[in-house]
Amino acid sequence: MKKILLIALALTFSFSVNAQVKTPQPSPFSKQEQKVGLTDVTIEYSRPSMKGRTIFGNLVPYGKLWRTGANKNTTITFSDDATIDGQTLKAGSYAIFVKPDAESWEVIFYADTNNWGTPREWDEAKVAAKTSAQVFKLPVKIETFTMSFDDLSNSAATLGLMWEDVYVGVKFEVPTDKAVVASIEGAMNGPSANEYYSAAAYYLAEGKDVKEAVKWIDKAVEMTKDKPRFWFLRKQSLIHAKAGDKKGAISAAKKSLEGAEKAGNADYVKMNKDSLKEWGAL
Repeated sequence: MKKILLIALALTFSFSVNAQVKTPQPSPFSKQEQKVGLTDVTIEYSRPSMKGRTIFGNLVPYGKLWRTGANKNTTITFSDDATIDGQTLKAGSYAIFVKPDAESWEVIFYADTNNWGTPREWDEAKVAAKTSAQVFKLPVKIETFTMSFDDLSNSAATLGLMWEDVYVGVKFEVPTDKAVVASIEGAMNGPSANEYYSAAAYYLAEGKDVKEAVKWIDKAVEMTKDKPRFWFLRKQSLIHAKAGDKKGAISAAKKSLEGAEKAGNADYVKMNKDSLKEWGAL
């Protein structure tokens, strides 16, 4: 009997040790990844909610350092060097701290990410970048603290911070143009039609040397003349129009329209017809 009781106690103890109660975190973890140009950018943070509380100037005091979220440090990671307000952030991870105020926030990118909350001892030497960001009042209340990637372009984006009725945005830039131009220059030693096309399309999109774009797109179209690609011809029409060659633009658009109609691509048919109408050729 004694032996049976000992076994029962052992089983009960084992169950109590191994059993785990799982409940939701009050400030759940979030991870967001974004490609900006050619650079991978990731933010990781925990998201507290208002829960009826006044946030800025109360729960989060004005003029005092805030962890920008909850729990462990909020971090941002860049796969390439980035620039914030003229300051270079080397590729890697940074903790984000802020000092909120009613009109603007001081936003700090800190090289030490191994803190729970704010650092016990602040080390100014670990401040990789610091900037001031204007506060914009929102027409609605945001219940849960939210970070976002806004205003995306090939070479920049805005890191957005929203909570309560406040939005703050911090613009950062990435070295897309430098990387693309280097890639184009390297590829031009023996480029394919696709590479000529991509190089020309990039130069058109970024407002770079249109004469180079004309040369490249014409080469791409020439290399594929046995099997014309209506999307190549569409891009050729736009580049020639940008260069002031309306006759060349119309000729390319008509060829693109013909190819798009044969392929049954309604989008390209419409785009070409719209351009031809704009140029007085339809």
